[in-house]
Amino acid sequence: MAHLMLEYSANLDPETLALDALLARLVDTAVATGLFPLAGIRARAHRCEHFYIADGNPDYGFVHLEFKVGSGRSSAEKAAAGDALLAALTTHLQPLFDRQGLAISFEMSELPEIKANKNNLREYLARA
Repeated sequence: MAHLMLEYSANLDPETLALDALLARLVDTAVATGLFPLAGIRARAHRCEHFYIADGNPDYGFVHLEFKVGSGRSSAEKAAAGDALLAALTTHLQPLFDRQGLAISFEMSELPEIKANKNNLREYLARA
């Protein structure tokens, strides 16, 4: 299981961010690591209307990616996956980074061992 949760400041235009392409790129990157099955991945983006960055300059923006993963992966595997995701994120955002003040951040956390979820996505993916 893996959840990709992207937060971004409201002063960044969703079309400029190309959110659909960015989320697809992040999912593809996670799957390419071989650690996260496609059926277990969720990706979403949240616009943050209220934010304050550094000295409060309203032109500064931020993009933060939080990646929550299920247990069972080694520290080295998680580090490699994190490096790949951060590279995908920063590459995607480079044109924006070159144009304005932009804070890009990433964090990964492991979900507790006891959690619950239920889905039938593997069955639907098998039909495709």
